[in-house]
Amino acid sequence: MQNPRPPFPIGRTELIVLMASLMSLNAMAIDIMLPALGLISDDFGLKNENDRQWIITSYIYGMAIGSIIYGSLADRYGRKPILLVTISIYIGFGIFCAFSQNYDYLLIARFIQGLAASAMGVLANSIIRDRYEGDAMARTMSTIMMVFMIVPVLAPMVGQFILLFADWHAIFIWLSVFGLIIFLWVLMRLPETLNPDDKIKINYASVISTWSYVMRNRNSVGHVFASGLMVAPMFAFIASAQQIFVNVFDAGDIFVFIFAANATAMAVGNFVNSRIVTRYGARRISQVALIFFILVSLIHLGITLAGWLTLPLFVILLAASMGMVGFTGANFSSIAMQPFAKGAGVASSFQNFTRTLLSAGIGGSIGLQFDGTTLPLIIGFSICGIVAFLFILWAEKGVLFRRVQTAPRTRAR
Repeated sequence: MQNPRPPFPIGRTELIVLMASLMSLNAMAIDIMLPALGLISDDFGLKNENDRQWIITSYIYGMAIGSIIYGSLADRYGRKPILLVTISIYIGFGIFCAFSQNYDYLLIARFIQGLAASAMGVLANSIIRDRYEGDAMARTMSTIMMVFMIVPVLAPMVGQFILLFADWHAIFIWLSVFGLIIFLWVLMRLPETLNPDDKIKINYASVISTWSYVMRNRNSVGHVFASGLMVAPMFAFIASAQQIFVNVFDAGDIFVFIFAANATAMAVGNFVNSRIVTRYGARRISQVALIFFILVSLIHLGITLAGWLTLPLFVILLAASMGMVGFTGANFSSIAMQPFAKGAGVASSFQNFTRTLLSAGIGGSIGLQFDGTTLPLIIGFSICGIVAFLFILWAEKGVLFRRVQTAPRTRAR
C-alpha cells in the first residue's frame, strides 16, 4: 500500500518564485561579479587579462562537478534537507571570498561555492519533476526561467551599485545575505516534495543503474548534450562580456545596461515559451528556436568577417540569439527528464553534471580565446548551434517537429 501524499501547502505561484530564487543564487553569484572583474584583476595584479575570467569559470566548474553529488542524496534523504545544507555552504564560502587575500584562495573558495550552489539547479528540477511532467513541466520550468531571468538583468546593476559605496569585497557579503534570505524561505515554507515511496537508498548499484539508463536513453542524451551546447556560448559571453564591451566597443559606461538588454531577451523568450508550450509542444518550439539561433549566428559571423559589425548590430544580433536560448533551455531539460519519475533526483543530477560540465568546458575555452575582437565568440555561437542541431536530429531519429503527448503527473494547487 502506498503512503498517502499530504496536500501541497504552497501554491503554484509561490513554488515558481521560490524555485526561481533558488536558481538565482547561481546567476547572482556569476553576473553580479561582472562590473568588479577589472577591479579584482587590478587588486591582485593579474598579468594576463583573460585570467580574470576564472572568477566566473571556477564557479561554473564547481557547479558542474557538484551536480553529480546531490541527486542521489536528495533521492535518499529528501529535497529540503539537502537544500538547507548546501545553501549554508554557499553562505559560508561567500564570506570566505570576501576576505580572501590571495587570488588562488579566492578561486578555490569560488569553486567550493559553486560546488554547493549546483544543488539549486538539480533540486529545483527534481522538485518540479515531483509535481509535473511533460508539457506541463516544460511550461512550469519556462515560467520559473522567466522569473529567474530577472536576476541576470539586475545582478550587474546591483554589483555596479555596490561598487559606488564599497569595494568588490562587499559584493561577496551581499551574496551571503541573499543566500541567507533564501535559506530562511526554504526552511519556513518549502514542504518535502519527494514521495516516500520514491526514496532510493544510496548504493553503488542503484546509482550506476540510473546513470546507465540515462546514458542509454537516446532522447535524454541527445537533449542534454544539445542543452549544454546551447548554454556554452552564453557562458563564454558572460566570461568575456566585460572585456568585449570595454576593449572592443569602448562602452564600459553602459556595459551593465547592454548586458541587461541581452538578459531581458532571454527572459522574454522564456515568457513567450511558457505561454505557448502547452499549445504547440516543447519539441516543436525548441527545434524552431534552435534553427533560428543557427541562422542568426551565421548572419552575425558573416557581418563580422565582412567588417560591418557595430555596437548596435552586435547587441541586436546577440539579443536575438539569447532570446532563442530562452526557448530551448527549459524545453530541452524537460524533454530530457520525461522518462524519469522514480530516481528523478539521480537522473537530474547526472544530466545537470553532463550539461554544465560540457557548457563550462566549451564556454570557458571560447571565452579564453578572446583576442581583442568578437570573432572567437561568434564562431563559438555558430559551431555550438550546428552541433546542438545534429544532436537533436540524432535524438529524434531524424523526425523533427513532432509532439509527444503526456498526461500531467499532478495538478498545481
